Amino acid sequence: MGSLSRSLFLSLCFASTVLASEKVEVDNAWVHVLRITQAPHEKSEMHERPATVVVYLSDLHQRITAADGKIREFKKKAGDVAFFQAGKDSEENLSNQPLEKIVVELKSGAPKTTGWPVKLDPVKLDPQHHPVPIENDRVRVLRTILDPHVKSPLHEHPSYVVVYITELHTTMTLGDGRKIDNPRKPGEVAWRDALKHETENIGDKRAVEIQIELK
Repeated sequence: MGSLSRSLFLSLCFASTVLASEKVEVDNAWVHVLRITQAPHEKSEMHERPATVVVYLSDLHQRITAADGKIREFKKKAGDVAFFQAGKDSEENLSNQPLEKIVVELKSGAPKTTGWPVKLDPVKLDPQHHPVPIENDRVRVLRTILDPHVKSPLHEHPSYVVVYITELHTTMTLGDGRKIDNPRKPGEVAWRDALKHETENIGDKRAVEIQIELK
C-alpha cells in the first residue's frame, strides 16, 4: 500500500471511529443531542459541554477527571438519567463492556420553547405513570411508564426530547383527533414540538421512555 493510500485508509478509519463514538441525533435551536459510545477502558480527551441531560442506555462505570484535576468515579444503571451543569472534563470507561448514552446539550441563548407551563399536566393527572426524576429551571424530566394496554389521560407537553428505553408500540391520539402509530426500538431518540395527546400502550410489554421537557 502506497503512502497516499495508507494515509487515506487511516483517515477513513479515524473518521469511522469518530462517527461511531459520537453521533448527532437531533440539532435545532434548543438542543444538540448526541449518541455517545465508549469502548471498554477507552478515555476521552478533555472536552467542554454546556448544561446537559444524560440518559444512560447501558450500565456505566466511569472515572471522570475535571479541568481542575479532581477525579471521581461515577456509576449508573441502564435507564438512569442525570443532569450536569456546564463544565469541562475527560471520561474513562472503567468497565470491560462498551457504554452507550444519549447526551442532550441545552443550548445557551436559545429562544423560549412553546408550551411551558402546561395546563393538562401528566404529572398531576397521572402521577403513577409519570414520575419526575429531575426538575430544575431548565428542564423537567419525566419517566413515562405504561403497562400493556394502559392508556394515559389527555395531557400536554412543552417542546421535548424523548428517549425510548424499551421496545414499545403505542398509539398517540392528538388533541385534534388524529391518531399516530408509534412503534419504537430501545435507544431511539425523537424531538417533539409542544403537543396535546393521549398515549395507549397497544403492545404486550411494559413501555418506558424518558421525556426531557424544556422550560
